[in-house]
Amino acid sequence: MKRFFDLLLATVVGVILLVPIIVVALAVRLTSPGPALYWSDRVGRNNRIFRMPKFRSMRVGTPAVATHLLSKPDAYLTPIGSFLRKSSLDELPQLWSIFKGDMSFVGPRPALFNQYDLIELRTNAGVDRLVPGLTGWAQINGRDELPIPAKVALDVEYLQRCSVAWDVRILWLTFVKVARREGVTH
Repeated sequence: MKRFFDLLLATVVGVILLVPIIVVALAVRLTSPGPALYWSDRVGRNNRIFRMPKFRSMRVGTPAVATHLLSKPDAYLTPIGSFLRKSSLDELPQLWSIFKGDMSFVGPRPALFNQYDLIELRTNAGVDRLVPGLTGWAQINGRDELPIPAKVALDVEYLQRCSVAWDVRILWLTFVKVARREGVTH
């Protein structure tokens, strides 16, 4: 049921947002050298690595680490990078990962391949069995501002409460948070 919901919603959203996706891709290409998309190695279900696309908000050559680990993250942003991140427009290409089945609309955000502490805590808690999501319970409860143990605790709560109705609630709350630009540090 969840997979069918993901495919149906990804198709509808993809059609509705096709023009904005093209506009953002062109804006990224026109405002900084390099490709429009950045392909990030992420940890998926059962700790399998997959390649997740995002619109590039950082300059080419930025180290592949979590943003909060960069000494001066703002120095790496492209001219429109901050806007893309705060508006979450950089996440639109992840519809592709949902179509492929690497991601779902709702689930724990996929960890970077080198976030060993997060991966270990999730694995120990059984969260690694879930398909990662475009959004999740942790994202609407703090997003980038949460320490890793708090994220994992929220991921565990999601695992325990997982249902279609819960996913719909999380999607609605995500829309509200994104519209208010809450919880994004860069």
